[in-house]
Amino acid sequence: MLFIASIAHAANYRAAMVADMDSGRVLYSENATDLNYPASLTKIMTLYLTFDALEHGRLHLDDYLIVSNAAANAEPVKLGIPAGSKITVEDAIKAVAVHSANDIARVLAENLKGGKEGNFASLMTRVAREIGLSRTNFENSSGLPDDDHLSTARDIALVSMAVYKHFPQYWKYFGIKTWTYGGKTYTNGNRLLGSFPGCDGMKTGYTNKSKYSLVATARRGDKHLMAVVLGAENKDVRAAVATNLLNRGFAMVEKNPAPAMVVRETPVATPVESKPQQQNQNYESATAVNTFAGAYHAATNHVPTASHSGPGVQFGAFSSRDAASKMIATVQRVTGATPIIETAPSGLFRVRAYGLTESAAQSLKATATANGIDCYVFH
Repeated sequence: MLFIASIAHAANYRAAMVADMDSGRVLYSENATDLNYPASLTKIMTLYLTFDALEHGRLHLDDYLIVSNAAANAEPVKLGIPAGSKITVEDAIKAVAVHSANDIARVLAENLKGGKEGNFASLMTRVAREIGLSRTNFENSSGLPDDDHLSTARDIALVSMAVYKHFPQYWKYFGIKTWTYGGKTYTNGNRLLGSFPGCDGMKTGYTNKSKYSLVATARRGDKHLMAVVLGAENKDVRAAVATNLLNRGFAMVEKNPAPAMVVRETPVATPVESKPQQQNQNYESATAVNTFAGAYHAATNHVPTASHSGPGVQFGAFSSRDAASKMIATVQRVTGATPIIETAPSGLFRVRAYGLTESAAQSLKATATANGIDCYVFH
């Protein structure tokens, strides 16, 4: 049976997937690793790093942020407050989550990373790699057009799920239907918030190149699913595809069948990256499903290192303090370094060495890796 054959104009989008947010199980995936322009879905990562700053006390919801000239001149979707104005962190979050304001996304970026959006974009890409986004590159905080600003449905799903797992206390912002600021009321572009029972988020996106994209999440009973649609021809298509994905996804998890990948026979719009024509090219193998599940668990169990300003080395994240202590003993024996145990917001115990120079961090990583210890350098 075709999964989405009933959708009118179903061919008019580029990539789609639906997955269980609590387990990472992929229920349907189509062209999910093809490169596409993420447009304002980029702002999910911008807010992820904002939530990280709140979690670590570098920002507070009632702090005021200054709007720079560069931010005030951002186009085209914007809140439109003038340069030199102030906006609270919480209002900035709402402006980005509800109205997708490009000017306020830049305000957050500049305040989080030394006044330069380019520095923030580099941080976005680094943290994306840390949490398993393998094909994503960010060039700005908002998703404004840039030929090198790319992602995939798979990667968008991973960062969305990481927000849900790492910062559940801030998830509510993605479900706000309307928000009033400065005497004007803004409506969330995610139509499913008002039309799909149980929808609780998340984010829309559009540019001329990206077309219309959507991440939509919904809960029924104890099941929480996420649909990702990239490159839809218009708003109606992206809403219809997401609705169908979620409905069929819930039907699958309620029956609890084995994960099954299905093929859609109609062609899709051309993604950013073209691939050679192959028979059954829309099938996703069981290996692909398992690969995503592994990436999901890595992404949602590993809280990134955005809160730290200097280099360090992480030697793993463990479910028990005892396991983390054993890793410390191994690292000490092999390298002579003395890492510490740090409790992550997800409840895991991270083993990390802090206070290193760049060269010292790279040297420690090289020594540990040569002795069979999996680790990486963070900044």
